[in-house]
Amino acid sequence: MNATESGHPPVVVIGAGPVGLAAAAHLTERGISPLVLEKGRQAGAAAREWAHVRLFSPWSEVVDPAAERLLAPTGWVRPEGTAYPTGGDWAERYLEPLAAALGDRVRFGVEVTGVARAGRDRIVDADREAQPFTVHVRRADGGEERIVARAVIDASGTWSVPGPLGADGLPALGERTAAGRIAYRVPDLKNPAVRARYAGKRVAVVGSGASAFTALAYLAELAREAPGTHAVWILRRGITGSTYGGGAADQLPARGALGLAAKAAVEDGYATAVTGFRTAAVERAADGQRPVLVAEDGRRLDPVDEVIALTGFRPDLSFLGELRLGLDERLQAPTALAPLIDPNVHSCGTVYPHGAKELSHPEEGVYLVGMKSYGRAPTFLALTGYEQVRSLAAALAGDREAAERVELTLPETGVCGGAGLFDQPEPAGQGGGCCAAPATLAIGAAPASSGGC
Repeated sequence: MNATESGHPPVVVIGAGPVGLAAAAHLTERGISPLVLEKGRQAGAAAREWAHVRLFSPWSEVVDPAAERLLAPTGWVRPEGTAYPTGGDWAERYLEPLAAALGDRVRFGVEVTGVARAGRDRIVDADREAQPFTVHVRRADGGEERIVARAVIDASGTWSVPGPLGADGLPALGERTAAGRIAYRVPDLKNPAVRARYAGKRVAVVGSGASAFTALAYLAELAREAPGTHAVWILRRGITGSTYGGGAADQLPARGALGLAAKAAVEDGYATAVTGFRTAAVERAADGQRPVLVAEDGRRLDPVDEVIALTGFRPDLSFLGELRLGLDERLQAPTALAPLIDPNVHSCGTVYPHGAKELSHPEEGVYLVGMKSYGRAPTFLALTGYEQVRSLAAALAGDREAAERVELTLPETGVCGGAGLFDQPEPAGQGGGCCAAPATLAIGAAPASSGGC
């Protein structure tokens, strides 16, 4: 049992990424002892895996205010606010020093394998809410232990569970067999070995979000130096005015520029778009090696050398099975939050700011935050996560007024609404237009942005 100096169990935070460490900073500032449990060996383990990718939010929007206050006595100075860090920069220049400042409140090499109420499985009602939480963990040395917690904040993200190629949400037939030719992350083309894998090759890029834009831009740059490199961009819908994002209307200029770079890759001939293609199977070409993607409607693409599947991520809920969570049946996000982030309706610039109230579950004292809170919904911004944990820390401290106060205004995407209805064309006049900003309920701290926002 890990206890605070006063003898009370800590608030366990799962994950030492940007939102998990921000939660620890806010809890510390409130006089509540956190215990951060991180499976990796360093802070920002997931961000280090996309260290080569540049965020489209500047430093001024990816540093949490409470974390900066915690770091100040150590002599840490925030990097130039207008510069854009890579995932590696974010981890090394901010998350690592923050974890060091938190000291023994962060443990590495510890994987959470289960969370429950002490002595109560999921079905037991009797005296349930009076019991603390038990967090079961497995250490790097293989040993196991049980930690008692007053509350649990799951900031473990979704990085470990990428979406499959299959349009029905399941791996396409043959996808597992072709695993050696399929990557589920944006490739680091500055790495010589990775560069050699894609140079001069025909590469299928499956997906329509920021990660796909990034991959298309990287491959176009590679094609200028390595003739024969060509991307086949596979889209489940048609190309409309909002396919490439908000462009110049995006209030995050780097995010808008990313979409424009993908558009340029297509217009300059470095990529070919294939629309209305929903992958059902991955077969082999006559050479027995190259993948051939087959759509639900029977269309077969010409063979490709490599496939980059960038179809989003999903939350790992397996270790939360003994808790009573209230999750939306579609998004796997908290039920009160889901309507606010539904990608059929919203872009990340039209999401209403939210906090403890929207993140609550039937099991009082457990919260999913950061990318994990969005379930399968995309376009999460780190500044959203920072606002979430600020509100949660206030709620856990009993400061209801601060917990309910909104201290965030999100930047607009320049795209009205979300993805729209399944297979339905976008209404006229909604391509790339700027949406009205959501009303700001209150003004507090200055904006303080997963994985690549």
